[in-house]
Amino acid sequence: MDATTMSLEEIRLTGLKALSRELGPVGMVRFLQQFETGYGDYTAERHTWLKERSVSEIVEDIEQERGASDNPA
Repeated sequence: MDATTMSLEEIRLTGLKALSRELGPVGMVRFLQQFETGYGDYTAERHTWLKERSVSEIVEDIEQERGASDNPA
């Protein structure tokens, strides 16, 4: 088997067979889930989340969260 002469479909199928053989079906699925492309427009969503917040405000929030986790109720 020479990967340089295989079609992309042959490479994909051979790779899936190897993953299934080495990891089992569940391990193969777990491995493939790591590479899910996701959806949406992260950049546009990030602007919505952060709005017009400054870096100082974000740092302040992080420090407050860290303080809250150090002192659980």
